[in-house]
Amino acid sequence: MYLCAMNCEIITIGDELLIGQVIDTNSAYIANRLNEIGIRVTRRTAVGDVPDDMINVLSDASLRASVILMTGGLGPTKDDKTKDVLCDYFGTSLTFNESSFKDLEELFKTRGREMTELNRSQAELPDNCIALQNKLGTAPGMWFDHNDKIYISLPGVPYEMENLMKEQVLPRLKERFKLEAVFHRTIQTTGLAESVLADRIREWESALPPCFKLAYLPAPGIVRLRLTGEGKTYDELKALSEKCIADLRELIGDQIFGYDDERLPEVIGKLLKSQNQTVSVAESCSGGYLAHLITSIAGSSEYFKGGIVPYDNSFKTKLLSVDKELILTKGAVSEEVVIEMARNCRKLFDTDYALSISGIAGPGGATPEKSVGLVWMAIATRDKVQARKFQFGKNRTLNITLTANSALELLRREILGLLNAN
Repeated sequence: MYLCAMNCEIITIGDELLIGQVIDTNSAYIANRLNEIGIRVTRRTAVGDVPDDMINVLSDASLRASVILMTGGLGPTKDDKTKDVLCDYFGTSLTFNESSFKDLEELFKTRGREMTELNRSQAELPDNCIALQNKLGTAPGMWFDHNDKIYISLPGVPYEMENLMKEQVLPRLKERFKLEAVFHRTIQTTGLAESVLADRIREWESALPPCFKLAYLPAPGIVRLRLTGEGKTYDELKALSEKCIADLRELIGDQIFGYDDERLPEVIGKLLKSQNQTVSVAESCSGGYLAHLITSIAGSSEYFKGGIVPYDNSFKTKLLSVDKELILTKGAVSEEVVIEMARNCRKLFDTDYALSISGIAGPGGATPEKSVGLVWMAIATRDKVQARKFQFGKNRTLNITLTANSALELLRREILGLLNAN
């Protein structure tokens, strides 16, 4: 075993990927897991169910990569050609694998199903492979060691592939190679656009140790900063990263809401639970998406009491007691109306906080005074109500996402006493 920097190419197989019928999520999962153990994915290729094309892609990948990992084409039907192609590529043939067949028998017995001849054929594997037991499906994974390269073939079904990666592939790769340490830390920020954030932390980024690099990963209302370290031991990289992040908090501490895979709704849920507080929502243009984000977190019933989606103005009056004349004179999308919505929503649900939203998501609904993307939102506590105005763009889906994330950030800052901070 020797210390090495490994690279991998991922090959996804199936016509459905090329015509856009299925979105390739397997590559993202595989790349993430490999990167965590120090194997760099240098290329991802999708290929159809054409044997010559599959062999060409395999041959090309073998010239560049130490590990070639494939998913797809291992089912029992005629369009699943991966095993035959691998036999041609390695100059071998299919043989009946008794161990894989026993696994199949046990799987069908557990599920109370009868095995067909097609299912039985899935125990036929290339003679030169090591079978990888698939506990969640009928197609075994395959491991090939050929000309100092590792070839791995996994089912395309995501949950089967993920289980095989976790239980079989990653442990084998770590056992086979002594891999260079790679350390990742992701800093989750909100409230600053990517360009503004980059400008604010420019000097900090320039002063990062040479073993670190920074990547900006923007999403609607959120920018993730991924700090990646290489070239030292894991413990050294972790200690260095903690110092770097401590310096970053001095610059943008108010904008950092979490780390790594933490989501804004999850962070807010923890804050509310820690203070034994509750929240309710009244949302118009976001159509319930804010409530959806809050309740996407397990255990949210402890702090989320409920919400109202008064899309029609008459229900702002009927359900939230917003004065009809106020809507007529100021308009539904106004500071005055969202303040009343938030105040009365909080009283209705008897919560510590209430968020209200009204806006023009688009593409229609604009007026000469109020353009598409205009959103007013307010947050009410037991002793005050504050409103904020936002001007987003013209894309309806993006506007809804930005609105909900902005409302969550409004709540986070109020809970932490940061709402009026500069």
